[in-house]
Amino acid sequence: MITKKNRYALLFGFGALLLILSFLVRTTLLIWAYPQSGLTISDIPGIYLKGLVYDIGVALFFTLGYSIYLLILPARLNNSVFNKVFTYTAVFLATMILVFSFFAEFTFWGEYSARFDFIAVDYLIYTYEVISNINQSYPLPLLIGGVIIVTALLVWGLNRLGFFRSSFQSKTPFGTRLLITVCLLGIAVLHIFYINNMWAEKSSNRYAQELSKAGVYSFVSAYLNNELAYDKYYLQENEQAAFSLMRSELTEANSTFSQNNNSLLRQITDTATRIAPNVIMVTIESFSADFMERFGNTQRITPVLDSIAKQSVFFTNMYATGTRTVRGMEALSLAVPPTPGQSIVRRKKNESLFTVGYIFKRAGYEPTFFYGGDGYFDNMNKYFGNNGYDIMDRLRHNLVDDHITTVRKNIPDEAVQFENAWGICDEDIYEAVIKSADQKYADGKPFYDFVMTTSNHRPFTYPEKKIDIPSGSSREGAVKYTDYAIGEFIKKAATKPWFKNTVIIFVADHCASSAGKNEIEISKYHIPCMIYNLPSTAPQEVDKMCSQIDLYPTLLNLLHWSYDSKLFGKNVLAADYQPRAMVSTYQKLGYLVPGKFIILSPQQKAECYTWDAQKNEQHPAPMDSSLLKISVANYQTAYTLYKNDGMKQ
Repeated sequence: MITKKNRYALLFGFGALLLILSFLVRTTLLIWAYPQSGLTISDIPGIYLKGLVYDIGVALFFTLGYSIYLLILPARLNNSVFNKVFTYTAVFLATMILVFSFFAEFTFWGEYSARFDFIAVDYLIYTYEVISNINQSYPLPLLIGGVIIVTALLVWGLNRLGFFRSSFQSKTPFGTRLLITVCLLGIAVLHIFYINNMWAEKSSNRYAQELSKAGVYSFVSAYLNNELAYDKYYLQENEQAAFSLMRSELTEANSTFSQNNNSLLRQITDTATRIAPNVIMVTIESFSADFMERFGNTQRITPVLDSIAKQSVFFTNMYATGTRTVRGMEALSLAVPPTPGQSIVRRKKNESLFTVGYIFKRAGYEPTFFYGGDGYFDNMNKYFGNNGYDIMDRLRHNLVDDHITTVRKNIPDEAVQFENAWGICDEDIYEAVIKSADQKYADGKPFYDFVMTTSNHRPFTYPEKKIDIPSGSSREGAVKYTDYAIGEFIKKAATKPWFKNTVIIFVADHCASSAGKNEIEISKYHIPCMIYNLPSTAPQEVDKMCSQIDLYPTLLNLLHWSYDSKLFGKNVLAADYQPRAMVSTYQKLGYLVPGKFIILSPQQKAECYTWDAQKNEQHPAPMDSSLLKISVANYQTAYTLYKNDGMKQ
């Protein structure tokens, strides 16, 4: 029972409640993560100390507005009905937001092993897909009811302890109120200027970083730092020197660069007979290499892809550039290193870019983007539509004008056998691809298709009785259904007259999880990629380390195309190819070569590690200055070209 009457008693009581709940959430997540985290007992005090600092910041930001209200509220209104109604309502709403955010943190951690980040910000924007996904994955009415009940109990507890009464019945003088408010405001200002999320990221252990953070704080931080200016936050070389180094890195025996030294435009020339098949690229949602038997999985959940791999040009050492679908799309459509912040797919000024689709369009192909969901999500339709691709997706939003400069077609209800929050099942999207190919073949038009699947995504639901794992039960079930649908697609496509002249690529957009004990867990970026049904090419395994951005330079070399290029990717099969890959988070930019790894991060920081691929171990190492220059050159020139329209057609 609170006996001392003070107008700010409720404010401090709410702050204490927030700190206690945050402590319980952090402790639960720590227990959850500890077995696989690589943390030691000595790491735990630092996690809680940093966590307390972030939690205090959240408490301050939650209560500053109320503090100012208490400062200016006249004494005669302090115990009024108006103040009581306002205060009870405000505290209930604030507590409900707090409780909901803590509940959401557990579901977010279960999926990503991270506190809120860019993904959570995206989820706030795309409410239809997210709410539907939550409703299909969890008992939403029970969750909402639980949040309301817990909120009511916590507010009742604050009332039972006398915080409300102490605040309403107090006669705290204005001078004291001013002093308290100024102190709180001063601490908040210090917090803003001296504390940010990068403080938590000083640890080399990714779990220590994430557990130190506060979910609400991280969410706001991600929202405010949606795009990071490379030239402001990261190491740079002299611009001319950076472009010179990149032109040297991308020089091949058959390439001739333009005279503009601050450009990567070059002519690729091939004197062999050109092959011009149709190309269908199937980009598989969240598909880690270690789902496949070829990479050691013993669950037999990818028999089709394991079989196709043996008949393909199979890249066994390819790495995704990021951890989001839009980052994979960026790499597979633009063949550029990831720039800090959001993917180019999500940014402004991303129309009329020099994409892979543009190369195919100049060669007479019709590029089409296929997506089982509504391409409004993640800005996909605007990106692909305004870069020359026709769109085939599942219309959900009633947007008459989507500002798309190409054709958008809807997948009709009668063509759908199964649909969840993220879109139609993979079998249905493949049916749309086959139907489109039939029409284009009949019209005598060569086609290039970018297909994005959705089934391998929570809630992991798919048509019943297709495989021996019940729908919605596990990630393994979604993987096995994804594999099954690919098998059905190949069977049906093989009966078509266009199949013998159609290359089909299977590649992941990113892995199922990027969580690990290191700040960038390299093994969690390892993806499968295979080029299937390639004319006049024997199956082979390509074991050289490479990136998603290298897929099309390699394919176009196999097809003997001559073409203009602004791509950062390389032909992996070239005799002088130097293995390397780029892996990133939204802030950390990694450059990987066999045995070594550079990480560029904000505040002009760079770190060097050794990397043992067999043991999946990273250890700090002395800086390799030549490797650092190459790393910086790749990321700096990519950012500069995008910023200055150098990636335009």
